[in-house]
Amino acid sequence: MGTPKDVEIGNGPEEESDHEGVRSSTGHAASDEEPCTPVSLASNLQCEEISAQEMEIIQEGEPEMKPSLPEETRKSWVSVFHKRGENRLKTGVLNPQVPFYKLFVFADWLDYVLIVLGTIGACAHGVSVPIFFLFFGALIDAFGANYANPHKMGEEVGKYALKLFYLGCVVFGASWLEISSWIQTGERQSSRMRTKFLQAVLSQEIAFFDPDGTTSAIVNRISTDTVLVQDAISEKAGNYIHFMAKFIAGFVVAFCSVWQLSLTTLAVVPAIVIAGAAYALTMIGHETKSLAAYEEAGKVAQQVVAQVRTVYSFGGEAKAVQEYAKALQTTLKLGKQGGFAKGLGLGVTYGLTVGAWALLLWYSGILVRAGTTNGGKAFTTILNVIVGGIALGQGAPNLTSFSRGKSAAYNILEMINRKPAFEQTTGTKLTHVDGQIEFQDVCFSYPSRPEAVVLKDFNLIIPPGRTVALVGSSGSGKSTIIGLIERFYEPTSGKVLLDGRNIQLLHLKWLRQQIGLVNQEPALFATSIWENLLYGKATASKEEVVNAATAANIHNFISQLPAGYDTKVGERGIQLSGGQRQRIAIARAMLKNPKILLLDEATSALDPGSQQIVQEAIDRLMVGRTTVVVTHQLTAIRNADCIIVMHNGSITEVGTHDELIGIGDKGTYAGLVRLQETGYYLDGGSSAPGYIQHLKTGKELMAGPAVKAIGCKLKGIVGGDRELQDVDTPCNEGPALIRLLRLNASEWHYGLLGTIGAIIAGCEFPLVALTIGQVLTAFYNPDKVYMEREVRKYTLIFTAAILIVVMGHLLQHFYFASMGETLTARVRKLMFSGILRNEMGWYDRDESNSNVLAMCLASDAASVRSAIADRICTVVQNVSLVTTAFVIAFFLQWKVACVTFATFPLLIASLVGENFFLRGFSGDLGKAYARASGTVGEAVGNIHTVAAFCAEEKVVELYNRELKVPQRNSTFRAHIAGVGYGLSQFFMYGSYAVALWYASSLVQRREATFGESIKIIMVLIFAAFGVAETIAMAPDFVKGDRSLLSVFRILDRKTEIDPDDPKSEKLTEVEGDIEFHNVAFSYPMRPTIPIFTDLNLRVCAGTSLALIGESGSGKSTVISLIQRFYNPLSGIITIDGKDVTTLNVRSLRQHIGVVQQEPALLATSIYDNILYGKDGASESEVVEAAKTANAHNFISALPDGYQTSVGDRGVKLSGGQKQRVAIARAVIRSPAILLLDEATSALDAESEKLVQQALDRIMKGRTTVIIAHRLSTIRNANSIALMRNGHVLEYGSPDELMALDGAYARFVLMQQFHCSPRQPSSPETYISSLH
Repeated sequence: MGTPKDVEIGNGPEEESDHEGVRSSTGHAASDEEPCTPVSLASNLQCEEISAQEMEIIQEGEPEMKPSLPEETRKSWVSVFHKRGENRLKTGVLNPQVPFYKLFVFADWLDYVLIVLGTIGACAHGVSVPIFFLFFGALIDAFGANYANPHKMGEEVGKYALKLFYLGCVVFGASWLEISSWIQTGERQSSRMRTKFLQAVLSQEIAFFDPDGTTSAIVNRISTDTVLVQDAISEKAGNYIHFMAKFIAGFVVAFCSVWQLSLTTLAVVPAIVIAGAAYALTMIGHETKSLAAYEEAGKVAQQVVAQVRTVYSFGGEAKAVQEYAKALQTTLKLGKQGGFAKGLGLGVTYGLTVGAWALLLWYSGILVRAGTTNGGKAFTTILNVIVGGIALGQGAPNLTSFSRGKSAAYNILEMINRKPAFEQTTGTKLTHVDGQIEFQDVCFSYPSRPEAVVLKDFNLIIPPGRTVALVGSSGSGKSTIIGLIERFYEPTSGKVLLDGRNIQLLHLKWLRQQIGLVNQEPALFATSIWENLLYGKATASKEEVVNAATAANIHNFISQLPAGYDTKVGERGIQLSGGQRQRIAIARAMLKNPKILLLDEATSALDPGSQQIVQEAIDRLMVGRTTVVVTHQLTAIRNADCIIVMHNGSITEVGTHDELIGIGDKGTYAGLVRLQETGYYLDGGSSAPGYIQHLKTGKELMAGPAVKAIGCKLKGIVGGDRELQDVDTPCNEGPALIRLLRLNASEWHYGLLGTIGAIIAGCEFPLVALTIGQVLTAFYNPDKVYMEREVRKYTLIFTAAILIVVMGHLLQHFYFASMGETLTARVRKLMFSGILRNEMGWYDRDESNSNVLAMCLASDAASVRSAIADRICTVVQNVSLVTTAFVIAFFLQWKVACVTFATFPLLIASLVGENFFLRGFSGDLGKAYARASGTVGEAVGNIHTVAAFCAEEKVVELYNRELKVPQRNSTFRAHIAGVGYGLSQFFMYGSYAVALWYASSLVQRREATFGESIKIIMVLIFAAFGVAETIAMAPDFVKGDRSLLSVFRILDRKTEIDPDDPKSEKLTEVEGDIEFHNVAFSYPMRPTIPIFTDLNLRVCAGTSLALIGESGSGKSTVISLIQRFYNPLSGIITIDGKDVTTLNVRSLRQHIGVVQQEPALLATSIYDNILYGKDGASESEVVEAAKTANAHNFISALPDGYQTSVGDRGVKLSGGQKQRVAIARAVIRSPAILLLDEATSALDAESEKLVQQALDRIMKGRTTVIIAHRLSTIRNANSIALMRNGHVLEYGSPDELMALDGAYARFVLMQQFHCSPRQPSSPETYISSLH
């Protein structure tokens, strides 16, 4: 039997194929041969008639083409194909934005109604101010014209004061309509946008998710960018319309009053507009770069938190914080640049506005002296131009929000509009599926590594209802075949057929519904066990779910949990053991009841007892189904109809187990079997007569006598059920801002200069108002010479003030931005450090999963910048404004000042009330969005599972469920905010009316003069503007308060296991003696389920201990406790006689090397991943560690060698390759204690032998704790502890335990039974054809 050229598995020789194939010499390894392309295959393709539908696909990018296509076309097509999947989320591109109107593409008819209503309200609100000034001008005329007739003056002033009251009522309604409508439509549209974005992401081809950092980038998009878009289309849009309406109305009223003055302003307006436009354009580029910089920093954080066990195990916390801080330096630089741009832009805008005032005052004096107009009309024109200029300046900052929104929307819409490489909702649905799978001349290389050919001229036919097993070394292409059957990827050339139909022509979702998949690494979602099982069949009944769980040998375990099937499994199923996760994944596949079954290492994580039962269930499930099995455990495939041996993407041997064994010493498969049998048959352990009778089910398996068991006194958990305590220190809301300032103490000089600038900016308005009032008084002076002198004097003062205004705003915004950005970077770093100081139990919580924490770092920490750069800046400016205004008012006329001051509590009460309502009704929004983002992160991280189970709609459903809270509260919250803001505006106008009425009464009684009254009212009007601006910022303040609490909750939390405890003892040398004394333990998230009740265990220094037993018996928990991921409830754990709770955690872990059951690699190069085990190691040490782990050869064969990127969580490497890199990472530490948790479970037999030999070498002289289900892994252990239900059932050397003839002996006999040949049920199922 030789190397096959084309393989068909059939019922007889007459079904043999005549195709010729090409021997593959290229897999993941580099090759001197040309890569497999459609050009090289042209001569081997059969000429057949291509349907119109197929030709259409070919023209759109189908990787198969007729030989007659021109060579240039073929080469061009190959280039295009290799670029598939490279289209990723774009960041850092120069100003990538969408037009503003596209921000509203998610609006429906109700949103358009709300937008119209909100626009009407905003316009009415904005227009109300110029109308107020019309009334105010008429009131001034009433003062001036009737100064000699007090009675008439009182009547006229009272009439206009009443009009102001009515205007306040109108403004109340308009403000309510404006705020409530825009907030509500923003919430509605953003929810729809989030859903559309997620749907678009989940519809992409798998290759899209291969590039590094894709998961964190997508989470950042849906958690941060959607908020930016929502900000741009909700309150900010209403504010901008409001200010623009005020600006336009101000100029319209000005033209109607004194057109000469209005025309004069046209000389200044273009300069103001140009300044505002330049400011907006500058901020657009800055925001785009800032988004990209924050995303890069977010990738670092998300990756580290997602792999926190690996980070903790290898002491990478400091390195992670250093990398994160380095990534933040770019954001710091950009933040300072943005502050300078904002300060200069606003300073020039306000400075030009002051210049406009100077021009208008000067020209108004000329017109008044000439008798063209009177003081009242001139003043109305001046005020409206001033208000228009102020409105233009106030509207300018909203352009920043719009630019952020447009930049964010570009990324979101790019994703939503991105067409996947192949359509999921079109194609043929077969009426009947037999299950025949055929590969015809398939060539394939992953889009992320197009230069490395995985399959070359691969041919295979799997008849319906048959079982085919794929075996071979890691990286030989076995899992790739499963990916192609699932149509995760498209072949570079050739076809994959189902029942003779090209799967590229079939409906993709329908195709995947016919397939059941169990991955090598079980992917569970952070929801309940029940919800995870329903991914297999969303409409399954309770009986179906229970039956599937029972068949997968997981029902009993689930039933024992307090919450049963409603138990939360944690992020990626972290609350369950590896075997439990695997069995849930198997039950999920069983529930699907598929026509085709794909098993990728489906039983690799199970103990022998569970493995036997699950294998029997799988055997039953396989009956009548086409099954493809990928495994390194050759004992699991003896009954396969055909076994395919693969190497470097090609088939080297084909046949049944007996046929391949019959090849003899030259056969690859026979050699692999011998390797595994050598491992299974331990020295001195031979088959004993009658061993089959010992094969029992689940709980009976370990129920034999414990002749040499360590005593286990069942004490129960101390104090009964332990309640989960939230040890997070509650943060006091009051001093949050003060604490931020303390953290910002080193930037006090920035704060001082920024405060000076804010005070200058605050004094600007009252002093300008006082000056205008002085000029207005002069306008009514009959002495024209005096009038001219006064106007000239104050005009020169205005002109000189331009430079002061520009410098004030520049100082204010640049230094507060620098202060805020520096503090933000510092707080992010402190938060990240604080996160990495917590014990492992903290990460088990739902609210502490990696995606939620990444969002907290991204959004909550950003609120620190708002609290400093925006809040303090605004507060200082407005305190300066109000203080200056009241000092001037009390100096001029204390009675009017007192009356006006008496109305201010109404304004303040409105502000406090709005804050209170917003605080109560928006409190859960950030948390709700964080949970929803966690759902997205999980779905993208487990995209293979989501795609395989067609669970896209279910993920979207879960996501929408998390958004229900903000959606449900948005309407009520919007109206509460609208009423609060409307009342504040009403009270403001009411205070004006009262002040004017009272001032007129004082003038009537000769207790005040006309000049004093006008000046004080002008100053207090501008003070009210400052208070109103603060009120308008209240929603942002509330959001900032909530975020600050979240920040300090993380910073203040006292970890249960302090890695930097100053009282702890730092270890310099470790012998490695480990002992458990009466240890009781349960996981913090499941306190009522004891893992250990009274565990006693010892590993002497320099010896090895193997832990075996059924899944969930506590083996991995032992390793977690040795690393001090958790503290025991009672009892002590000692290292070299020292209680681990008294040892410095970081120093302890420096002496421990760990290889986890599921290898966790960081999204960097292979070299850096190995180097992670020992910071500062030389290149020769890295290479030597790789050689020891049998990884050097495959690494060297990669095009980029050790610099090859492994992708997100190592997705670019096969399972075995990832495992070997993880072993190399542990080996390079040269640790005193070595912890191996299924370290060789993902390796093929040959690699396992070599790696096991390497492990045996490095285990010498080191304390080693081994967890394994395969006896080949533990054959050389000094002692073995067989665990059951959290205690040691048997303990001793392998020979001693075999002599006991107890549970361990049955454990060994069971695996020997698996290695023994079993007779087939029917000979014809073993027939295969080979060419």
